[in-house]
Amino acid sequence: QVQLVESGGGAVQSGGSLRLSCAASGRILFINGMGWYRRAPGKQRELVATISDDGTTTYANIVKGRFTISWGNAKHTVTLQMNSLKPEDTAVYYCNAGPLNYYEGDTPIAARDSWGQGTQVTVSP
Repeated sequence: QVQLVESGGGAVQSGGSLRLSCAASGRILFINGMGWYRRAPGKQRELVATISDDGTTTYANIVKGRFTISWGNAKHTVTLQMNSLKPEDTAVYYCNAGPLNYYEGDTPIAARDSWGQGTQVTVSP
């Protein structure tokens, strides 16, 4: 099984910055890409940013120019630098990895994706 653990959430005032990190662990063969999604209260989960194994990035329009996704120094880690935060960025942020292949026992598993448990980001006016 693959586990994704997020860190770095918290509370900040409008205009502030936070840095989220996510580390994937397990007997991972490869991960094609990782990303961040978020779910605000009363809203559906939405894509924030993704990064592929070749470094190609995508961003939701509402975060372009403010958020930066990058691969971390350790293998299978990803960070999300969030600057100029706004109250509307308040949400639970989820790390996603996939498609991915990993070992479960001696069995190779091909999975569409894997999700972290989420980390709360709260931006006050």
